[in-house]
Amino acid sequence: MSIEAGTLYVVATPIGNLADLSQRALQTLAGVALIAAEDTRHTGVLLRNHGIRIPATALHEHNEHQAVPRLIERLRAGDSVALVSDAGTPLLSDPGAHLVAQAHAARLRVVPIPGPSAVVAALSVAGFPADRFVFEGFLPPRAGARRGRLQELTGEDRPIVLYEAPHRIRETLGDLVSIFGADRDGFLARELTKVFEELRRAPLGTLAQWLAERAERERGEYVVVVAGKPATEDREVGPEEERVLRVLLEEVPPSTAAALAARITGRGRRALYARALAMARESPSTGGA
Repeated sequence: MSIEAGTLYVVATPIGNLADLSQRALQTLAGVALIAAEDTRHTGVLLRNHGIRIPATALHEHNEHQAVPRLIERLRAGDSVALVSDAGTPLLSDPGAHLVAQAHAARLRVVPIPGPSAVVAALSVAGFPADRFVFEGFLPPRAGARRGRLQELTGEDRPIVLYEAPHRIRETLGDLVSIFGADRDGFLARELTKVFEELRRAPLGTLAQWLAERAERERGEYVVVVAGKPATEDREVGPEEERVLRVLLEEVPPSTAAALAARITGRGRRALYARALAMARESPSTGGA
């Protein structure tokens, strides 16, 4: 393939196994003038493995806004640049969006070189319908914000894909059990495509137990897939769920009442929220007033 002058190539790299670099990606990395890498040391291992000696410059979340003008000038001058992240497809929970946006604004050519993606790899073996899904990337690291975001997702009927770091996987899985229920189906992919890859599909409660069985399972990067809300959760809100909502609405607004009722009853938040709103309209004195 020929490398075009003044073009930004967005190149997907392996998520673990170095042999997963495509032939087109290999030719692109070997043919550009410069490689913009999230971590030049990490990317250097990949480049040396394939005998590539193209210079690399750092482009990460801490220097992106300072480094982009210089890269845009090089592109305008006719140099070709490859953008890579540490693993997988750039911009998916990785830096690079500012560079790509500025390249478009400067009317420079941007070319994708597709390849590995942890999101797609996990979905392909999770066994959940993947014609529609929600990608959340990394959840907020603080417990309160993380649980709040998960509460907002309780009504999703699409599979939810998350990334998680090893030092937070136990807490995140515990939050998933608490908010979605121990019986909701889930999938864990640890160290995808690497030597110690582990894949496990089971109810969330079982996955939490599996994780706790061996300390080494809390090492390595995780992709987590949570099954979408079952269709049976769309049934009408029952008398017991209404009783719980009625008590809660005496103290808190409908959104909070629905979130708490979902945790108490295991019912999906969306139906509870709709009923809470209706109940609040029927009794204006409720809803934390």
